[in-house]
Amino acid sequence: MRVRIWALVTALVVVAAVFACAKKAAVDIPSVQPAPPSSGPVEVDSAKEAASAPPPALFAQARSSSLARAVGGLAGRAGDVTPFNTEAYDHIEENRFRRVDADPLSTFSIDVDTASYANVRRFLSDGELPPAGAVRTEELINYFRFGYPEPSGSDPFSITTELAACPWNPKHRLALIGLQGRALDERDPAPRNLVFLIDVSGSMMPGDKLPLVRTAMRMLADVLTERDRVAIVVYAGASGLVLPSTSGDQKERIHQALAQLEAGGSTNGAEGIQLAYEVARRNFIRGGVNRVILATDGDFNVGVTSQSDLVQLIEHERKSGIFLSVLGVGTGNLKDSTMEKLADKGNGNYSYLDSVHEARKVLVREAGGTLETIAKDVKIQVEFNPREVAAYRLIGYENRLLKHEDFNDDKKDAGEIGAGHSVTALYEIVPAGEKVDGAEVDPLKYQREKGQSGAAGSGELLTVKVRYKAPDGDTSQLLSRVVMNRPSQMTANLGFASAVAEFGMLLRESPSLGNVSFESVRARATKFRGEDQEGYRAQFVQLVDRAASLRERDAAKLSRR
Repeated sequence: MRVRIWALVTALVVVAAVFACAKKAAVDIPSVQPAPPSSGPVEVDSAKEAASAPPPALFAQARSSSLARAVGGLAGRAGDVTPFNTEAYDHIEENRFRRVDADPLSTFSIDVDTASYANVRRFLSDGELPPAGAVRTEELINYFRFGYPEPSGSDPFSITTELAACPWNPKHRLALIGLQGRALDERDPAPRNLVFLIDVSGSMMPGDKLPLVRTAMRMLADVLTERDRVAIVVYAGASGLVLPSTSGDQKERIHQALAQLEAGGSTNGAEGIQLAYEVARRNFIRGGVNRVILATDGDFNVGVTSQSDLVQLIEHERKSGIFLSVLGVGTGNLKDSTMEKLADKGNGNYSYLDSVHEARKVLVREAGGTLETIAKDVKIQVEFNPREVAAYRLIGYENRLLKHEDFNDDKKDAGEIGAGHSVTALYEIVPAGEKVDGAEVDPLKYQREKGQSGAAGSGELLTVKVRYKAPDGDTSQLLSRVVMNRPSQMTANLGFASAVAEFGMLLRESPSLGNVSFESVRARATKFRGEDQEGYRAQFVQLVDRAASLRERDAAKLSRR
């Protein structure tokens, strides 16, 4: 009896503490006027409602979702909910400046993942600054769409380049490389063979996990047609087929299968992955979209559990022509590093769903980019002219760097571009003659400096080369562009992208910080916000204000110690 009373008292104390934290957050952090929340229940009844709903109400919604997670954890059975924060992020060794006389080439794989931005938003909305490992600057930038031109001719994407003074160091230059994928023809979309692979283990019980996944998958099912097929595979301690491959117009049957999903048990993700690919192979649509959509917190704890073994499994399965999308959910035990690697090796993309609104964005508004690949193994190699450039620094893409020889190796895996996706990369450039930060290298004793070719005097700053393959191809195609050393006024594309990059540097407390501040980020993001029909850019400005307030709060706490 005493044990039960003590458990009840403990639960009440925890709930009271959550309310107190929410109240304190409301007092300590200046309130931000969010976009108006959508009306109606979380369970969305139609794709039309999902597509038209406004962006999320950031901070008021965050406090209520935090409470829901806490109460959900108390309501779960012992062992069902992870009691400690075991979220896992890879360490990111930030790119430093590289001297052109020592290494004139920069080679990397493109990245269309957006999980980091939504996850950072979740941290800030819950009143916390994100850990540095959660901030992947390229994913913050690529969350947004830019005004790059549509591709012409037979190329699957266009290439845009821009050059201007670097906002945080006027002696430097900032170069932009932008790829814009061809949009889908909505009148004649490719048929889809989808397998929903859903984690129903005990850790998925809270409201921001399995219940959110059910809503997200229901929204995606609502936009499918009779040409599409969908199956549902679940996994916990064991895996099973909840819904055999079913025509996309059988919506009631799909909804019923989703509604019956319940969380419980341990997590054997490898077994579920194998079954999902097997189901996808049996229903393969030649010339269509064949994809497994994995929804999980990534906490695999039985069966094949190591990252390397799971990656090998995914690499083997992708040879079948079936790609993988990963939807991360939840807090407390999010295995971000595992999910990013699985999506990367599965020729897919990784998104994090922090709300039903993000689910709408990923699975309804941008379904083409999420589901339909227009180019795979996309690599970028930039050659810098030593006559014009002393050093360069690629902003972000630290875990996408490739060896220079990998660029021409068609066996080397790289990132994919989905229909309508845009990809942006930024380089901070030190002009020739300017001082390069960092240790100098002594002159070589046994070799002379490399000579420069005639092209070095052409006034060219750099050359961009891009390789890609067709979604079902094995041989890459090459595109290239030359950028002249003629900086211009900052455009809306480069202005907003640079603001997001600077925001990432501030959150990571980058060693390459120049004259940066949240105030300058806010001013530039506001100035270059441009067209913002969905409200995502206005929401970004709110996040900047939120992060600035949290940084000030943490600094004040340190000063009182």
